[in-house]
Amino acid sequence: MLLIYLDKITNRAGYTLNLVFRDLIGVDFTITTSRDEFLQYCGPKFSYCQQKLCDEVFLASSPLLFQTAIEFLEIDYMDQDGLPYFFRVYSKDSVFTHDVLASSFYLVSRYEEYLPFIQDEHSRFKAEDSLAYKKGFLQKPVVNIWAEKLKHKLVERYPELTFRDRYFSFVNTIDVDSAFSYIGKGFMRGTGGFFRDLFRGDAHLCWKRLKVLMGKDSDPFDNFDYIISLIKALRVRTVFFVLFGLYGKFDKNISPYNRRFQMLVKSLCDYAKVGIHPSYESFLDSEELKEQVKMLSSILHKPIHRSRFHYLRFRLPETYRHLIDNNIEMDFSMGYSGNVGFRAGICNSFNFYDLALDVETKLKVYPFAYMDVALKNGLNLSCQSAWETIQRLTDEVVMVNGEMISIWHNESLSDEFEWKGWRSVYEKSLDYVSVIDKVPYSR
Repeated sequence: MLLIYLDKITNRAGYTLNLVFRDLIGVDFTITTSRDEFLQYCGPKFSYCQQKLCDEVFLASSPLLFQTAIEFLEIDYMDQDGLPYFFRVYSKDSVFTHDVLASSFYLVSRYEEYLPFIQDEHSRFKAEDSLAYKKGFLQKPVVNIWAEKLKHKLVERYPELTFRDRYFSFVNTIDVDSAFSYIGKGFMRGTGGFFRDLFRGDAHLCWKRLKVLMGKDSDPFDNFDYIISLIKALRVRTVFFVLFGLYGKFDKNISPYNRRFQMLVKSLCDYAKVGIHPSYESFLDSEELKEQVKMLSSILHKPIHRSRFHYLRFRLPETYRHLIDNNIEMDFSMGYSGNVGFRAGICNSFNFYDLALDVETKLKVYPFAYMDVALKNGLNLSCQSAWETIQRLTDEVVMVNGEMISIWHNESLSDEFEWKGWRSVYEKSLDYVSVIDKVPYSR
């Protein structure tokens, strides 16, 4: 058992110690604020304060975890051996020159997203405004890496200390923005789409639409049998996030009242988990979110515990509070639509910390590493370059035994139109992770 000394226990400090020592390092520990108890303890010891107390592993603390205010912070950044460090500490006895616990909290809590920022056209925080992007470490799970380095410091000093085993795992997630390209759109949308293609000179699309509607060809977005065949063959854990809102400017799915669509969603539950993909307008509308969750739950005859917001449109802390109010337990929105990497600096799930209330919540956040749209449109990558990027990100997660989460859309797996050739990228990515993933498969 590791004994950890703090001068005082705060919500931020307790949260960060649990995240780093319990969840990432995998060591049992207790916390004390008694110097006498700490000095008399004969087992492995770690202190997080201003001065080293005895012969323990000591990390000098910066003020962040002992504050409650949210304010602009001076980031004294340093690159050391290819890794970022910030929140400099000045103690020759400290195992790091920077406070990696405060740095971890800063990234995981999304501290910078509580400060004023310029929103993009969809009211989102941009990757380009993040510290990780500006300093070039967005594509490294630095919180995991710092935890590994801290673990090595503990092992060097206390080789008898035991740690829980950690394994790499993978979650294949599919966003269903539009279940069908042509089917089930209704007369007005179908006719409008036909004439739009016609006026653009896309006669082949008009012909494709007619063949699908006459039952002579398959709908290009209806490739769920293909996706399920891969899930079964490679035994990959999968979550489908289904857009269940009404039609709108940015919400183009089939009507949630469409019988064929409802039957499709029900069938997905036989092979994977199904979560809600809250509509574009619902990110700050708790009542609209409630209605969509309620409708999906009534179709599946089970409670809905997972979510990912359409367009990855969320705002902290309000959006996550709405999820908690609607009994959502897991959110998979943490990432960027225009770039790849680790928005929260971590490749493992973590409890959402509400900075405004200064309290840990029960909502579990599952950060993803990349999305198909970010690879193709955000970064303008070719299929080959996209695959190399996926492989590099996966290797980063494997090195720290983290959890790799990807986002694809049934549309991008159609292997048609603008997504021609991308199906092979998806297949290679699944093949690559399926041989490494050691966590038992479960639906």
